[in-house]
Order: sequence, then structure tokens, then C-alpha cells
Amino acid sequence: MALLSKLPIVPASFFGIVLGIGGLGGAWRAAHRVWHVPSLIGEVLLLIATLVWVLLLALYARKWIFARDQALAELNHPVQCCFVGLAGLTAMVIAIAVLPYSRATALVLFVLGFIYTVAFAVWLTGSLWEGGRDNANITAALYLPVVGGSFVAAAAAAALGYADWGLLAFGAGAFTWLAVDAMLLYRLYASEALPPIIRSTMGIQLAPPTVGALAYINVANAPPDMFIHAMLAYGLMQAVVLLRILPWIAARPFSMGYWGFSFGVTALSTAPLRLIEHGETGPFALMAPYLFIGGNLIILLMIVATLRLLWQGKLLST
Repeated sequence: MALLSKLPIVPASFFGIVLGIGGLGGAWRAAHRVWHVPSLIGEVLLLIATLVWVLLLALYARKWIFARDQALAELNHPVQCCFVGLAGLTAMVIAIAVLPYSRATALVLFVLGFIYTVAFAVWLTGSLWEGGRDNANITAALYLPVVGGSFVAAAAAAALGYADWGLLAFGAGAFTWLAVDAMLLYRLYASEALPPIIRSTMGIQLAPPTVGALAYINVANAPPDMFIHAMLAYGLMQAVVLLRILPWIAARPFSMGYWGFSFGVTALSTAPLRLIEHGETGPFALMAPYLFIGGNLIILLMIVATLRLLWQGKLLST
């Protein structure tokens, strides 16, 4: 017990590492099916994501046991609270990762992750509806509990063979995305600029259209239509705008918050490949190699920067 009490206290936002590495593993799986690249790379990435998830889950549970005050403070924080839902969302990502090896394990992980995600999303959304929130705390992290959770649940449910249930999750995520998107854009247009310390959360803004596109592809399991092209086009627009304001976002050095970019980046790398599997021959088929290479480079840079922080002993101080 004494040893456990001395382990580091990690914030829930660290689960973003699992989304990035796991998302890249999924991109390599799709690339293997489309371009016949080595399957081992994707499976190794997904194994790493699984091991990181297990470690972070243990450390997060440890925080609730030995540092309950800090866990409650995070849960009640107006921005950090949104990341608490990643524990369940990443469980569903890992369910997709292990599905080819054990359907039973994948199903258990999906059910547990889904229950946690729904319970947390309902609790947090109810708290938000009660009001009293400062506009300064409206950030892209608000997408995570309902939008991110619903889209990942939709993709995972469809992968497990429950596309009809996945469609329910997709609907909940899609309409919540539109509502939160409008609120967030109004805050960005009409209020004070985000302070440098939380600007990295803007990377999460890339995730809804791209992760949502993956969810739609999974639940529809049909040739590409106008709607999926529109979703990905909006994702591309978000990516270009984020690239344009990257110097403004990067006013502070690299921190773990930058992993918020990772899931949207890897989803944007994966979705065109999934479209090709369903017969895509248009612009997204042409862009697929470049988006795939770009996604790999971004995640590689994030991994190197994270390992550098770990080596310097600054991982928990950023």
C-alpha cells in the first residue's frame, strides 16, 4: 500500500495518449487492407495503446483511492471535468483494438466503457444544464463527454455487429455536436481570446467531424454519399484553420494538452481509407496518402515530445 501511495497522480487528460496511439493503429489497420502495408505496425501500435490504457486506468483508479481530493477537484473543474469521461471512451477504443483476437473481451470492454460513458455524459450534461458556467470556460473539451463518447460508441457497436444500436449513438452525438459547435464558435467569435494555458484544447475541435465520419462509415456500411463527404470536408476545413492559428495556439511549449489534436488527426488519416474500402475514387482517395503520412508524422512528433518531457521529469508539471 505504501508503494501504491507513492505512484504519480495523473490527470484524466492523459487518456488522450490512448486516443492518439490507438487511432494511429486503426489507421494502419485500414492502410493494410487498402494498400497492403505491413499489418504488424498497426497491431504493435494498438498493443502499445492497450498497455498505456491499462497503466493509466490503474493510476487513475489509484488517484481516487489515495488522492481523492485531487480527483474530486478535477471532476468539479469547469474544463478538466470533461476529460474524466475519457476513461470509458478509451475502453471502447481498446475494445475495437482487441476485437480481432477476442470478441468476448471486446464485448465486455465495450459494455463497461459504454455504461461509464453514458452515465458520465448524463451526469455532466445535467450539471451544465443547471447553468452558472462562465463563458471563459467554454472550450472544445465540451465535445468529449457526449459527442466523442457517442461517436466512438457508434463505431464500436457497428464493429461488433450492432449497427442499429450504433445508429442511436451516432444520432445522439451528431445533434449534440451541432449544438456545442455553435456555442463554441460564438464564444470564439464574440468573447475574449482563450488564455494560452488552455489553447491546446482547440485541437479537440478537429475530432467531431472526423471521428463522426468514421462512426457514420461504420454504421452505414454503404458506398460514400454526400453526407459523409460533407462531414470530412468540414473536418478538412477545421484542420486548415487550426494549422493557420497554430503559432497562436503554441504560445506555450508542448504539454500533454496537445494530445487533444491526436484523435482528430488520426481519424482524418483513417476515414479516407475507410471510404476507399467502400468504393471512393474522388478527392478523398487522392488525399488519402498525404493525410495518412501527415497523421503519422504528427503522432510521431507528439510521442517524441512526450518522451522528452518524461526524460526531463516534467511530464506531470506541464
